[in-house]
Amino acid sequence: MNKLGQTPSQTIGPYFAYGLTPEQYKFDHKSLATPFLLDVKHNSKDLILLKGRVFDLHGAPVDDAMIEIWQVDQEGVFRTEPHEGFISIGRMGTGTVEGNLYEFTTCIPAPEKPGLAPAINMIVFMRGLLSHVYTRVYFDNLHMQGAQETVFFDF
Repeated sequence: MNKLGQTPSQTIGPYFAYGLTPEQYKFDHKSLATPFLLDVKHNSKDLILLKGRVFDLHGAPVDDAMIEIWQVDQEGVFRTEPHEGFISIGRMGTGTVEGNLYEFTTCIPAPEKPGLAPAINMIVFMRGLLSHVYTRVYFDNLHMQGAQETVFFDF
């Protein structure tokens, strides 16, 4: 009997759309995570749209990347189940919005611990990467008065 070794990390392929973001790409099964972390119909928290693009080595927007975000809510709690219209995990492919944008509907998080800046954790999956890449979007003294804010973050 042959023993198979570990396979390398896969960074591109049809599984992104079909397995990880199926609703965005019009497949017939539900996504485990969507780009909507905050349900604005059931929540009065301050809304932000986190949007951006992923660029390749030549400066062209990538149409088959996937962005995943993780964040705490405005109380500093990580929510794996919806709570007052908020959940802490979102996922979006860059091939469904004009201009190859990703767009997340969410809120500015509280600091995860005292003394830390509020941040949204981001994971980037795309062609050409041997493994996914982690980064963060930090917020400093951004207090909104019930208005929608758009935050741009390009890779």
